[in-house]
Amino acid sequence: MLPKVNQILYLQVNSIDPEEAMQEYKSRIADMTPNYISLEVPIHATTGKLKRLYAGDQINAYFMTEGGVKNYFNTVVLGFKEEVIRLILIKAPVEEQITKVQRRNFLRVPAELELAVKLNDQLMFTAFTDDVGGGGVSFLCDSRVPVKRGDMVDCWLLLPLRNGQIEHAGFKGEIVRIKTLENGKLIIMVQYTEIADSERQRIIRYCFERQLDVRKR
Repeated sequence: MLPKVNQILYLQVNSIDPEEAMQEYKSRIADMTPNYISLEVPIHATTGKLKRLYAGDQINAYFMTEGGVKNYFNTVVLGFKEEVIRLILIKAPVEEQITKVQRRNFLRVPAELELAVKLNDQLMFTAFTDDVGGGGVSFLCDSRVPVKRGDMVDCWLLLPLRNGQIEHAGFKGEIVRIKTLENGKLIIMVQYTEIADSERQRIIRYCFERQLDVRKR
C-alpha cells in the first residue's frame, strides 16, 4: 500500500549529528505522482518547529495504516515547488520498497552488535548481542554477572548501517528470560519497556538491512 494525499508522513533526516538524526518530524502529503510526493514543510513532532530541508537530504519515512501498522521506506529530497505555500518534493517509493511493521510482529535478526548495559548504579558492562529486533534484544554475558529475570536495564546499542554510518539506539528494558549455554555463558533476553519511536525505527532499519544482506548470500 502506497501513502495517500492528505496522509501524515513521519520523517527523520539522515545526519552525521546523532542528535539531529534522532529528531522526528511530520508533514502532510499535498500531492502524489508516480515519481514524487509533494509535502508541506515538515514540523517537529514534539515542538512544532519548522524543519528546513535541502535537495539531496536522505530521509527515513513512515506512514500509519489501519491496525497500527507502520509502513517504512527510504527516500531523498528531489527539490521544491512554489505554489500558494512552498512544497517539498521527495522521491516516491514503489510498493515493493515499503516495509510493513506491526508492533506485535517485529522482525528479529541474528546479529553480533556491541551493547552497553547498565544494570544498576554499581554495575555497568559491555556485551555482544545474539539477535536484535524492534521488540527486544538478546545478548551474551558471563555467568558471573548477577542478573535475574525481572531486572531492569538501561542499554545503548551500536548499529553499523550499510551506508557506512554508525548509529546508536538507547532504551530501557526488562530481562524476561535467561538461558545457560553449554559453555557456561548466559543468553539474556530483554524486552523493551521504554524506547523512543525514533530509536526503535533505527533498530528496525538495521534489521531490514541485515535481512537483505543475509538473503543476498
